[in-house]
Amino acid sequence: MQNSKKFDNFISNLNVLEKAENEDLNNEFILSGIIVKFFLQFELSWKVLKELLRYEGKSAANSGSPREILKAAYSVYDFIDEDIWLEMLKSRNDMTHIYDGETAKRLVDMILRKYIPAFEIMRKKIQEKYKDILDTI
Repeated sequence: MQNSKKFDNFISNLNVLEKAENEDLNNEFILSGIIVKFFLQFELSWKVLKELLRYEGKSAANSGSPREILKAAYSVYDFIDEDIWLEMLKSRNDMTHIYDGETAKRLVDMILRKYIPAFEIMRKKIQEKYKDILDTI
């Protein structure tokens, strides 16, 4: 993972995203920021998974598709809950169709309840499994 820069960025962004629940969730500007941070976190996540699949020698890593990377990661890593990650992909794809505050609030609720915990599990499991080689992949 090129000096694990992608994973460092993944951790750094997640550290900010984890603070979201302490913010004013009635403020539309805050909601927008959480959604943007989620979008970035999702992008970093599937790209980290792509690098790990490449390290593991999986041909699926050659795909440029987040959906294909997620499906391959699900078959390799027990910490990837396929339903949650495919739901995240759908939420990410639907972000361009958020026109009102209620839709944004629903997405932020999903981010807080389901998506952040999935990112946290991913961080923990990658650190455990690849701790000795994170700087080299």
